[in-house]
Amino acid sequence: MRKYAFLLIFSLINMGNFRAQPLNIEGTRTDKALTQKIADALKGFHGEVGVYVRNLRTNRIVEIRADTIFPTASMVKVPILCGVFDKLSKGELQYDQVLTYRDSLHYDDGVVGSLRDSAQIPLPYVLMLMETLSDNTGSLWMQSLAGGGQKINEWLASYGFENTRVNSRTPGRQEAQKTYGWGQTTPREMAELVAMIRAGKIISPAVSERMYRLLGRQFWDGDGLSQIPPTIQVIAKNGAVNQAKSEVVLVHAPHGDYVFCITTKNQIDDRWQPDNEGRVLLRTVSRLIWNHYEPKYSWQPLEGSSRWQY
Repeated sequence: MRKYAFLLIFSLINMGNFRAQPLNIEGTRTDKALTQKIADALKGFHGEVGVYVRNLRTNRIVEIRADTIFPTASMVKVPILCGVFDKLSKGELQYDQVLTYRDSLHYDDGVVGSLRDSAQIPLPYVLMLMETLSDNTGSLWMQSLAGGGQKINEWLASYGFENTRVNSRTPGRQEAQKTYGWGQTTPREMAELVAMIRAGKIISPAVSERMYRLLGRQFWDGDGLSQIPPTIQVIAKNGAVNQAKSEVVLVHAPHGDYVFCITTKNQIDDRWQPDNEGRVLLRTVSRLIWNHYEPKYSWQPLEGSSRWQY
């Protein structure tokens, strides 16, 4: 383990901590052309869809049910990541600490859930597995170490996020969990949370940078990410349950960064297949956005690349 590197990162985290102002995006204008393109793509979808897009250079936006609450599915792991780093910045956790896994933590048979009882694993390894592979057992472990869902929700509220919440294993949120599952958000809030990480406004610039690097290592790249050229830097998190599919992506496009979040719920198509209607929609809308902003770099996945979808 690169202990001294971790110690250096931790010392940077504790330099210049600050509290950002509540979420308040001013000076935005509707991108009517892109809004129409996306609205046309949503016609006939068998379920509910929300979309939010913001060009970070021009501040032009798309809002389609952008403030409607949707299930996060695994996108909840972005707020959990913030909760863990809030603890790290306060010295209540150590970035280089080694954790001991116990069978009582087991949720499913992912990487962390397959560890033997008493196995040791560094905290940053679990964070990486949470964001890159979306490891559920590791994520619930991190939620607990962050102080639980209630503590994470208090942090979210302090940053002005009114609707993004952790529901699972959180006192008082049992009814919300029945409706939305592990977590809930709106397309606008999830996209702007990721945009704040990009801007260095979450906890501190050093913390934001570390979280940014973690979010840039995404294994699950078969949906919205698959429509962005592989040479383009992105950060992302997606989520899927039977009747809901979602993805939040921030793209470093040639003509300026943009962020989008696409969410669905109450889908009729609940199949776990690449051609699930929600997954197809994620790819379709992501491609529309890219081609709208980068017409000179119009790009399609190579023929035959769909065989590698999972």
